[in-house]
Amino acid sequence: MNRRTLLVTAGWLGAALLAVLVGLTGVRLIGAGLTSPESRPRSAAEVAEELRSLPSTSATGSPSPTASQAVGSARSRTFPTRGGTVVARCAAGGPQIVTMAPAPGFALHEKHRAEGEFRSTADNHDRVKFEIGCAAGAPSLTVRGG
Repeated sequence: MNRRTLLVTAGWLGAALLAVLVGLTGVRLIGAGLTSPESRPRSAAEVAEELRSLPSTSATGSPSPTASQAVGSARSRTFPTRGGTVVARCAAGGPQIVTMAPAPGFALHEKHRAEGEFRSTADNHDRVKFEIGCAAGAPSLTVRGG
């Protein structure tokens, strides 16, 4: 083996070793968050406990009447709509929207105390307007348009 071949081989091995070391260091630095306790897989017992803490749903996937929960002194309820999901409650001051989460393809357009609107992101004329009411202390949803 001549001297030139030996130098090329040594240079190639040195560059490969350096590339591997840089890669391992990068994975160690970037991957620290990937293996943190927050992102570890959950055990079957942990999943079962989380599922037991969720509100029950009917066979159609919509919340059952038992899914109403106490929020402070007011009962809240989740309403799925074509434009997104609305959580509402009946408080001392009357009906109130707690939160709104748009469905894919929709965006939150308006949110007032007891009225809201989702609009399509593709067609601004495709709207889902709704109003929250209270009957016997339980929230109800009426879709007004769309």
